[in-house]
Amino acid sequence: MGIFGALAVAVSGLRAQAFALENISGNIANAQTTGYKRMETDFVDLIPDAPLGRQAPGAVLAQSRSTNNDSGDIISSSSETNMALNGTGFFVVEQKVGQNDGSAIFGGTDYYTRRGDFELDKDGYLVNGAGYYLKGLSIDSDTGNISGSVPQVIQTSNAFLPAEGTSRIDYALNLPQLPKNVAYDPDTVGSELLVVGDYAVDPTVGGAEVVQAADGDTFLEQSIAGGAITSYASNGSPVNVQLRWAKIDSAEVGAGDTWNLFYLSDSGATGTDTMWTNVGTDYNFDASGTLTPAVNSITLSGLTIDGTTVGDVVLDHGTDGVSQFADANGQTQVTTLTQNGYSKGEFVSVAVNNTGRIVASYSNGQQVEIAAVVRANFNAVNQLKRHDGGIFSATSESGGAIYQTDGGIIGSSIESSNTDVSEEFTKLIVTQQAYAAGTRIVSTSDEMLQEALNMLR
Repeated sequence: MGIFGALAVAVSGLRAQAFALENISGNIANAQTTGYKRMETDFVDLIPDAPLGRQAPGAVLAQSRSTNNDSGDIISSSSETNMALNGTGFFVVEQKVGQNDGSAIFGGTDYYTRRGDFELDKDGYLVNGAGYYLKGLSIDSDTGNISGSVPQVIQTSNAFLPAEGTSRIDYALNLPQLPKNVAYDPDTVGSELLVVGDYAVDPTVGGAEVVQAADGDTFLEQSIAGGAITSYASNGSPVNVQLRWAKIDSAEVGAGDTWNLFYLSDSGATGTDTMWTNVGTDYNFDASGTLTPAVNSITLSGLTIDGTTVGDVVLDHGTDGVSQFADANGQTQVTTLTQNGYSKGEFVSVAVNNTGRIVASYSNGQQVEIAAVVRANFNAVNQLKRHDGGIFSATSESGGAIYQTDGGIIGSSIESSNTDVSEEFTKLIVTQQAYAAGTRIVSTSDEMLQEALNMLR
């Protein structure tokens, strides 16, 4: 190879170390860049063709090696729209290229990033610090399931959430075997039973009658409270559904323990007007305190409270949701009392939960899942092409994106750079020394050439 060959090899070494210095410099410069992936330098030796006995080390070529599969530390964030990926994968993003009639126009090309510092812009889009817009899959508001398979740019709306009328009330409780209502007298058997007027209540019909306003006070004395819950008409008007239980038959004086359930249908009723309405079902209990037959649910047809019509509402007790066991207080013990209606709500905020769903919150306490964040994985993740802003694009070497929506996302968090500054300084020292050694080869080769030239003098 000779002196000229040695000089050329030394120059290639200087180029390679200078290339390594560029990567080290870039890594240190981006030590605090969100989601940054450091670049490593690999060196490849180039061996000149020669007989086996004359082979010698040749030049060197420096090339970059990505660390896209190495995660940075995940740190908490005060922003609910910030997110980090726990494990592999990338967020799918798209670039905004313009605007038309006030609407954003996007480029139509998918990019991939680990930079999850997303914030809402003025149009309701989630955009990260590099200016790229988050994509995901829409969610069916009726079923809560993901609809579609092609990620779209996620946009939230600050429109009001329409009211939803109550269609189901979940209600579970234990009734005392011996209700201690106001009229209860421990010395009089049957004093706890409902006995209201000749026509106000007819227990024998299983709730076919009602409680008139004139008998309201007596009814309150001979029944026990069963809880109350605010429900909603279809237009969002709230109504207060008050429930009371009356024991109409007892095993001590009759054939068995039987209860009727009433709700306050007109709190302003007077005289013979209906005040309390029976739901129309007998709740019969055996000696073990179990409903016989079982009553898992009933329907309150045309439920109307104080003139406001809610409509048909299913009162869902669930399996074994209503029981009758001895209770020292003689009162109901309500374990479940919820309903599925709500009034209209004003948009308050948006956040990402740990299942990877974008959730909008409203002033009425409702939370609506808008979209599912997509994770894109690749068979050869380190073969992605890098772009400005921590953005990557797929290549033929990386393969196409494999979309997943199975979570792996941490809300109110961001991923920091995977650069270790102390490690970069160590590599910097090695690179500096290798470069200095390479310059010595160049100067030594120059001296040897000078000696060869001086032979002619």
